[in-house]
Amino acid sequence: MITVENLTKSFQHNNGTVRALDGVSMEVSAGAVCGVVGPSGAGKSTLARCIALLEKPDGGAIRVDGTDLVSLGGKALRAARRQIGVVPQGDSLLRQRTAAGNIALPLEAAGVSGPQRRTRVGELLDLVGLTDKASVYPDQLSGGQRQRIAVARALAAKPSVLLADEPTSALDPSTTDSVLTVLDRARAELGVTVLVVTHDMAVVRKIADDVAVLEDGRVVEHGKVIDLVAEPGSRVGDTLLPGTDQGDSLRPGGRHDVVAEVVLVGFAAVGALLPEAAGRFGVELAILGGGLTRLGDTPVAKFKVGLTGERAEAALKWMVERDAHVRRAPVCVDGAAA
Repeated sequence: MITVENLTKSFQHNNGTVRALDGVSMEVSAGAVCGVVGPSGAGKSTLARCIALLEKPDGGAIRVDGTDLVSLGGKALRAARRQIGVVPQGDSLLRQRTAAGNIALPLEAAGVSGPQRRTRVGELLDLVGLTDKASVYPDQLSGGQRQRIAVARALAAKPSVLLADEPTSALDPSTTDSVLTVLDRARAELGVTVLVVTHDMAVVRKIADDVAVLEDGRVVEHGKVIDLVAEPGSRVGDTLLPGTDQGDSLRPGGRHDVVAEVVLVGFAAVGALLPEAAGRFGVELAILGGGLTRLGDTPVAKFKVGLTGERAEAALKWMVERDAHVRRAPVCVDGAAA
């Protein structure tokens, strides 16, 4: 587990002091993928560099499996750094080395024997799906392939934590998917805890279990993605789920007895809960807006629904009891909100 407590970091510039991190606190569960998102200048990359021990914070604690990395020095600090693999922003491969040679670099630095190096490099080339590119030089690889080799190199020393700083920037959608698949495989097959710094919420949608939203050096939202999308007013939910403003709207005179926004999570809920509620309680149910998406492998729907009938309230309550996330909407009566 990664635990960050009240982390602060400032830089001196010509215009004065810039506070890049301002009391950042967050947790990432062991074996999870956490997306760190936010606009440019929010402090995302500074946070990643501090966790990777490439920058020393001004204050606070960074704990990995209970050990405070900020307090370490000497051999203990070097050993801790080996437990954190880093995929830096941009193209970081050495042009004079082949794909296999780039992956082997950390192993050579650690004094790993030739046979062991070759075995480990072969395993990682297989993990990233580039076994046939072992002897190819970086300039002969596509941008996505180079990034996958960079991920393999970061995993060479068998770290427990992998930090990836904007790993999909400037990549097209299909290439982005291949890089995200590799990060997800690292978590699933190697048990690595993955922290992905990104401006692209599509990365969170596809592979993240947790998410932390940074703004002006502060965490403004943090938690499980599946939990946050169901919370009213969540920035993560508003970004990842379909909007509900499109489609039919309420008419003066109270066209529907009950109107609500409903978030459904999982195959069973998305596929059956709304029609089952309508049939069970004998109400008319109209979809007024919204749609479906996927968060990782989990289908999630967000709809604005209108229910009409004497048992409309009972139908809504029944959906809540079956883990639908419901937020009531005001109903218009004679042109005014009730």
